[in-house]
This record gives sequence, structure tokens and C-alpha cells, in this order.
Amino acid sequence: MTNGGTPEPRGRLRSAGLLLATVAAGLQAGTYFIFGFGVMPGLALGDDRTFVAAMQQFNVSFMNPWFLGSFLAAPLLALVAVVLHLGTRSATLHWAVVGFLGAAATFVVTGVVHIPLNEAIDAAGPPDRISDLGAVRAAHEATWVSWNLVRVLTSTASLAALAYASLRCRPSTSSS
Repeated sequence: MTNGGTPEPRGRLRSAGLLLATVAAGLQAGTYFIFGFGVMPGLALGDDRTFVAAMQQFNVSFMNPWFLGSFLAAPLLALVAVVLHLGTRSATLHWAVVGFLGAAATFVVTGVVHIPLNEAIDAAGPPDRISDLGAVRAAHEATWVSWNLVRVLTSTASLAALAYASLRCRPSTSSS
């Protein structure tokens, strides 16, 4: 502990870890929410060519440091928050673990479901060279949309748990 009522360094580090993990979880939850309730319903109204072309372009545009950074940071920073709270025997640790599990589940769903679907739609080739755009769309859309809703739930649960952990985290102070 330090003098003057300021938080001890370990407490500040714990708080900062939770804050960063919460921000990363929020970025992920927002991404999947917008896709689930804005982008994909909009694409559902369009024709097969528009759907396939848009999904292929999303696969290109999402390969950037900003998205990839938040995608990787969400589970990693949640894990850091857990590690920083190990040994505290607090409810904050419990909620940080829940936050990590949600972020990890989101990561796994993306790797097991969405990445293979995205690779398959890319492998179909340019939309103007695909003979049956409806078949490509049918093989992709329903599974992608339903599992994205799972990501909405897991990433939002992660965000809520980490935010709650952040609210409970009170760095120790000294008032001497």
C-alpha cells in the first residue's frame, strides 16, 4: 500500500487489466451485434449475387489490424484480468473468469464455424463466375447467421461479466 489514500500498484494494475478487457469485449460484442441485427438482415433482403459478393468483401475488409487486434485482445486481456486477480478469493475473480469464458467461447465459435464458412464462400470464386449463386448462399447464410447470434450472446455475456467485475474491483488504499 502507498501513503495518502492512493491505490497500491497491484490494485491499479488489476483495475487497468479489467478496464482493457472490458473495452476489448465491448468492441467484439458491438461488432457481432451490428452484424446480427443490422448487416445480415439487410443482406437477407438482397439477391444472391449481392449476398455472396458482400460476404466475400467482408472477408477481405475484416483482415485489418484494428479488427484482428480486438478479436485477439478480447480473450487475451480477459485472461490477463483473471491472472491478475488469482489469489484474491474475490467475487471480482469469479466475474473475470466468466468474462474470459465468454470471450474464449466467442473466439472458438469464430474459429470453428465462421472462418470455415468464410473460406468456403471465398473458394466459390468471383460472383460473376459462380453458376449457382443460390446454392452458395444457401450453404452459408443460415449457419453463419445462427452462429453469429451465439457470438452475440457469448461476447455480450463476456462484456457484462467484465464490466461487473470492474465495478466490484476496488483497489486497496492506505489512508495513513
